[in-house]
Amino acid sequence: MAKIIEKQSGTGFYLHKGEYLKVIDPEGEQVSDLVAFNANDKREKLSSGKTLDFESTIYITKGHHLWSNRSQKMMEIMEDTNGRNDFLLAPCSPETFQILYDNPQYHPSCFENLEKNLRQFDIHSDEIPTAFNIFMNVRLAGDGTISVEPPQSKAGDFILFKACMDLIIGLTACSAEQSNNYSFKPIAYELISKI
Repeated sequence: MAKIIEKQSGTGFYLHKGEYLKVIDPEGEQVSDLVAFNANDKREKLSSGKTLDFESTIYITKGHHLWSNRSQKMMEIMEDTNGRNDFLLAPCSPETFQILYDNPQYHPSCFENLEKNLRQFDIHSDEIPTAFNIFMNVRLAGDGTISVEPPQSKAGDFILFKACMDLIIGLTACSAEQSNNYSFKPIAYELISKI
């Protein structure tokens, strides 16, 4: 049965080698930030740079792997019904809303939600890497300009990962307005022992 991450919040959990993680967009147009750490050595963690390098694309989807900073496969994407994810942009943080949104007021953020939910595993803020932004629709113009467009995910779209090692996972329902077409919704996820 799927568990729910309420809007603008997050969770953390173990995912064992060979197990599957299914991340679902229940209502559509909602991004989820994912980070991963080697459960047996937390210094090994998800790497955007290694993943984009070894997969030779910025559009990471079905058939690709997520790689670690030690050039090891962490997760394989088995299914992806939406097909659009981002691995360029960092998790939104308090500074994101101050700098990009010109908002000096407190605002929930994925970075804080990851930090809060990974603390139980003795993982702290400076150790949180660039997240794999599930369902996030980032576009590149010819001059290299980055734009964040509304997610293309529809209600029920999902991505299915298979763990290639024992992992600690951080997962959010993203808190940034622009990433979610200015409407915050929950994210669902399932841990599956075998398919």
